[in-house]
Amino acid sequence: MANAKGLTETHEIHTRRFGRNVGTALCLLGFCAIVFGLTVAKVREGGLLEANDHTPRASQLPITEPVE
Repeated sequence: MANAKGLTETHEIHTRRFGRNVGTALCLLGFCAIVFGLTVAKVREGGLLEANDHTPRASQLPITEPVE
């Protein structure tokens, strides 16, 4: 065995990659937290849970006076 120490020693590039990976993971976690928070806020609102399926609904039609 020529160099047994080299198997346990980490190279400098692995340390930099680990730092970048942690930064990327934190950004992804933050983005997921924002999306989750917006979803919870929308669900708690409750009344406006209609999907936009490009069909007219009574709630989107303008209010008109009845014709006599």
